[in-house]
Amino acid sequence: MSFVIRRFSVNGFRKFRTPLVVDGLTNGLNIIIEPNETGKSTVLDALRAAFFVRYNASTQLVKSYVPHGEAIGPEVSADFELNHVAWSLRKQFLKSKAIELTGPQGRTQGEEAEVQLNTLLGSVRDTSRNGDTATHGALGLLWVAQTEALAVSAPGQIVRDSITSMLEAEVGAIMGGESYQKVRKRIDTQYDLYWTPTGQKRGRQTEALAHAEATQTAAQKAEERLTQLEHSFTALETTRTQLKVLQREMADTTDSQTRKDLLTELETARAAAQILTTRKAELDTLHARLSTLEDLQQRHTAAVTAQTNANARLAETRARHALVAEARATANQKAQTARTACEQARTARQAAQTALRMGEELTRHNQRRTAIQAACTRHDTLVDLERALHTAQAQARTAIPATQLAALEGLERAVAEAQAIAKAGETRITLSGTTTDITIDGAPAQPGELTLTHPTWVRLGQAEILISPPATATHAQTELAAARTKRQQALDDLGVPDSAAARARNEAAHDASTTLRMLAVQITAATPADERISLAAGPEALKLFVRELDATWNSTPDTQPNIPALTTARDEAETAYARAEGTLASALEALRRADDDALPLASAEAATTSDVKHATQTVESIEARPEWPELTETLRRLRHDITQAAVTLEQATRNAATHDTAAITRRIEAIEARAKSAAEARTRLETDIARLEGIIETEGGQGLAERAATAREEAQTAQIKLNQVTAEADMLKLLRDTLETARNETSAKFVGPVARRMQPYIGRLLPGCDLGFSEDLALEKITRAGSDEVCTSLSRGTQEQLALLTRIAFADMLQEQGKPVSLILDDPLVYSDDTRLDLMTDIITEAATRMQVILLTCRDRAFRHVAGNRIILGQSSPQTA
Repeated sequence: MSFVIRRFSVNGFRKFRTPLVVDGLTNGLNIIIEPNETGKSTVLDALRAAFFVRYNASTQLVKSYVPHGEAIGPEVSADFELNHVAWSLRKQFLKSKAIELTGPQGRTQGEEAEVQLNTLLGSVRDTSRNGDTATHGALGLLWVAQTEALAVSAPGQIVRDSITSMLEAEVGAIMGGESYQKVRKRIDTQYDLYWTPTGQKRGRQTEALAHAEATQTAAQKAEERLTQLEHSFTALETTRTQLKVLQREMADTTDSQTRKDLLTELETARAAAQILTTRKAELDTLHARLSTLEDLQQRHTAAVTAQTNANARLAETRARHALVAEARATANQKAQTARTACEQARTARQAAQTALRMGEELTRHNQRRTAIQAACTRHDTLVDLERALHTAQAQARTAIPATQLAALEGLERAVAEAQAIAKAGETRITLSGTTTDITIDGAPAQPGELTLTHPTWVRLGQAEILISPPATATHAQTELAAARTKRQQALDDLGVPDSAAARARNEAAHDASTTLRMLAVQITAATPADERISLAAGPEALKLFVRELDATWNSTPDTQPNIPALTTARDEAETAYARAEGTLASALEALRRADDDALPLASAEAATTSDVKHATQTVESIEARPEWPELTETLRRLRHDITQAAVTLEQATRNAATHDTAAITRRIEAIEARAKSAAEARTRLETDIARLEGIIETEGGQGLAERAATAREEAQTAQIKLNQVTAEADMLKLLRDTLETARNETSAKFVGPVARRMQPYIGRLLPGCDLGFSEDLALEKITRAGSDEVCTSLSRGTQEQLALLTRIAFADMLQEQGKPVSLILDDPLVYSDDTRLDLMTDIITEAATRMQVILLTCRDRAFRHVAGNRIILGQSSPQTA
């Protein structure tokens, strides 16, 4: 089928923010050669969007059409021919979504236009997010974007179905085309009632299985209820028997009498324990009293010892402290003397520094006065120099530019040349004798030579003579007058009477320029900087300084001080002060050492005095206690009482050991626990009997046996139905798998015709090789010299060439089938060498004789020699090479 794009336009699509129109596309080879980043790949994406992307889609792919940073609706339109019938298509995405398809029957819009476009192109609705070229039909295989042809791949399902349908007659089978699809569709319809596409159970199978499981669960519940009822009768009899046995045990009085005897024994044991506790408390009290008095005796002995030791340390410390105090008094006297001498030296140093500072200030004042006087003198010189400078500047400004002077000299030469020419063409007459009867132009003539520059009438009596100078003389006079006028105008503009005056003025201006440079140097020399008076360099700074001078600067000069003598006096005072400071520092250091020696002794004396006082207070406090006078007798008596109490405690311990209170208590608790457990067991058994009697009364009259039998029958029926449905599902699955296996086996029969049709193309690229195709019609391998080579192991360039040749072969087969074919290649053959590039270019050119080919490339050198219709993006007029 003939499919030709005649014209397309793009507006607001990615980089094409302004409208782009490509017109003049022809049936054959159309070549678009543009540099990188021009938008060639965007052109192919725009064509795919126009023909295959739904106008109302909002996928990520469609959103990528919008130019970055803008919020507009991308628009693409195309004019094309299908079987020599003209069609027009326009799509707008995202904003104001619209589609309009115009054909021989008129215009169509919306979903109806999308369906009609899919029907025309043999494509199906694309529901993928990023665009699936397999849904684009034949054009999806033949419109090849960048890098899409770098690997040999299988055609889409639509293309495979078209090719297998065409080859059915050749292979004599119906397992790949429309006939197979009809049979397969009916089986798939039944298959979908039982299985999911992934082979999981669903529909009738899951319904039958759910019903069987529900009936089986119901049967199990009925059986469980019947069994539970039967168990309830047995449990009731067992529980009643257990209650009778428990009641007989609870009627026995043996445990009650034993508990009474144990309580009496427990009271006796508690009395013996109380006596033991009392004896222990009495012995503990005697021990505590003895410990307190012994501690008091020990503290008194320790306090007396501490008092004696503290008095000895205090006497020794006070003796050492007296020696150190005497040394400190001597050091303090020396420090006072040194401090007085240092203060006197400091006063003398300050006086010497003040005298030197005042002398230096007076010296700087005198130097400033001298500098100001020099600045005023230079200012007077500056005024004279600037006056001369202004005069020289005014004279320098009168200089005539060299161009004007040259022009004036040219005008002088022009006047001289015009005078020479006029003089050469003049007519001269000479009159002599009596001239009373002669008139020239009506005026009486005078004897002598006369120059005629224009036609002149000479009258001699009654006769007239017309004397006409040559025509060149008249022109020469005109040129001379014009030259003189120009010269005079130039002189007037310059304000000089003649050229000599102009040159003289120029010489004077030149001399003034030389004087200007000399005066500038003199002014710079006369205005130096002077740090003594904070004067910057330059005439303006000097004039400002003089203008701001105070009248008091020129007061009577002070006497110049003797700075060296003042400096020597200052240095001597500094030395004396340094020595005094050293002496003071030495005295202070001696005093500090004396203080350091005295401080520990003072602290030790205070601490020892405190220790003596504390020990004395402790001794006095202990001896003042009332128990102190009889302490020795009291201690002896307490030790005797403790011995007697120990004997009594031993007797009480033996009495308490005879009766074990804990053991008696445990036996009583065991008897009480048995009684409590029996009561709880009786309550529990009576509760169980009541519950079981209630279950038997409730469940016994509901016909549980009949219900269980009915549920078993329903479960058996549901299982039989499940087995039938499972058998049907397995049969359909087996039939479908068998058809698929047969299809796969039959699909191999299509490989032969496909390989034979592609052999002429591949043979030109790889002579003498055989082709091997997979079941999905993908070129899988080639055989050269008896060796198989998988396509993925070939070089990238060979893979790209094979991918392109298989597409051209498929295009020819699809064209025979009546499918719309058109070949668009975006930057093809990027890995081809020169020889194969020429071969592939010839094959593409030959294919262009059977279908429209649009070649998008950035390699001008590789394709500049190829004959075809050349298109320049942005220009509507094609260029035919």
